[in-house]
Amino acid sequence: MPIKLDRRDFLKLAGLALGGLAFNPFEPRQEEYDYGSLARVTVHEIDLYGLPKFDSQIVGKRYRDQLVQTYYLLTPESGPAYNPYWHRVWGGYLHSTHLQPVEIRFNKPLSQIPEAGQLCEVTVPYTQSFRYTRYEGWRIEYRLYYETTHWITSIDEGPDGEAWYRIVDELGDTDYHVPATHMRPIPDEELIPISPEISPLDKRIDINLATQTLTAFERDQQVFQVKVSSGVPRSKEPENGISTATPQGRFNVYSKMPSKHMGDGNLMQGDLDLDAYELVGVPWTIFFHELSTGYAIHGTYWHNNFGWPMSHGCVNLRNADAKWLFRWTTPQNASPLEVEVTGFGTQVHAYT
Repeated sequence: MPIKLDRRDFLKLAGLALGGLAFNPFEPRQEEYDYGSLARVTVHEIDLYGLPKFDSQIVGKRYRDQLVQTYYLLTPESGPAYNPYWHRVWGGYLHSTHLQPVEIRFNKPLSQIPEAGQLCEVTVPYTQSFRYTRYEGWRIEYRLYYETTHWITSIDEGPDGEAWYRIVDELGDTDYHVPATHMRPIPDEELIPISPEISPLDKRIDINLATQTLTAFERDQQVFQVKVSSGVPRSKEPENGISTATPQGRFNVYSKMPSKHMGDGNLMQGDLDLDAYELVGVPWTIFFHELSTGYAIHGTYWHNNFGWPMSHGCVNLRNADAKWLFRWTTPQNASPLEVEVTGFGTQVHAYT
């Protein structure tokens, strides 16, 4: 039985862990506030401009995981053309590159979890996970972000005495807990395949790396098109020698995972190192190259700069777009509860 912390002690621990950031994942309650339109800063810091253009005066900074209330969106002629969106915020303007639009939605905890587990998504800007060990008690683990997806396997009593979900990490072969109210179970009907009557041979994905667009075809008829962010062809990763450029050629989808941990699987062990390359719960991941390289199409929560290369080689999509493509591509899930489905799937053509 995990050690139960006094609520005052736990909130003090949580406050220290979060370092006074704008959003405490354990408070406030939904009924107490009207949050308006919110966005989360996704990198160490971003500049606040006096006018909605990059050559205007910098009048301030906003920092990682800080929440900003956005009054309205505008598209000035100054652009940039591929991503012209600026947010009017208190004190100035922020470009959308590193702002993730978020909401705060609390959920009623499930009364039981299916034996095979339940796929869930985070519905708050971020939630702080904790891991329990019998020798160290509760310790900080990964921070899980809005619209990331995770497999839960049980409901336990958390360090504050409330219902927390146990999450199983497929990469690290470990588990950790988050407040159940921060996770929305994804119903089966949301994962029903799209256009299953179309032969897999008649589905095709074209990725134009020059225009940073992805287009889906059924029998040569366009059915879907979105902006993407492909790999930045600057170098090779020093650890593995794999190019950061998205590979060009004709490939086929060979694996699909609704939730994927990308990184080394290193535990935080209480350090809360937000700059570590650990992308936990990457949603709607579609692998299309070789197993040894890991290039994939997937949802993205660490930037909002679609239309410009941003990745280490994968093809980044907005989460909603990635979810649509996940449902449309083959191989299809035989059951919504499959952690991974493999097989010879939809053709992917990447080119310039």
